[in-house]
Amino acid sequence: MDRSAFDHPSFRTAASTVASYLLILAAMTVVLFLVPYALFLAL
Repeated sequence: MDRSAFDHPSFRTAASTVASYLLILAAMTVVLFLVPYALFLAL
């Protein structure tokens, strides 16, 4: 199987969807867990 099989726009869309989902999860983890933890340690 060569790389040209994955050049269809649907594969790019699926990869972009997964990447944006992971970015949103990372941002939510930082906001919901790391920021309160840092605030708790600062007090």
